[in-house]
Amino acid sequence: MGDRGCDSPLICGDVRSTWRIIEMRSSKFAKIALILNIGDEAMPAISMFYGIIIMMYYFDNQKHNRPHIHVKYQDDQAVFAIPDGELLEGTLQKSKLKLVQAWIEIHREDLMANWELAVNGQQVFKIDPLR
Repeated sequence: MGDRGCDSPLICGDVRSTWRIIEMRSSKFAKIALILNIGDEAMPAISMFYGIIIMMYYFDNQKHNRPHIHVKYQDDQAVFAIPDGELLEGTLQKSKLKLVQAWIEIHREDLMANWELAVNGQQVFKIDPLR
């Protein structure tokens, strides 16, 4: 980091890209940092539970033509529709798929509010994880 002129362990970047830790989670196994690449306007992680990371792209209303979230779990990646929890694309272990669909059901209103913000390029909000 020092060779790029970065003074902070939490914020490091140049004109093209700025990275910052947006949330720290601890488990008995490891500390995990959710990182947002601000310069590339990557997808913000809006929630994380049971090793599942839920994200929402900015300006992402073209490919699937409906409100949706992106999900990562280990090597799996999937896209789920917000209105009904339908798996639109990708794969996810069956047990994790059911957790994601339950989470969508619980947080549908918050997800739709975030979707409206995201497609307009506005900052989205964190949503509580599944407990």
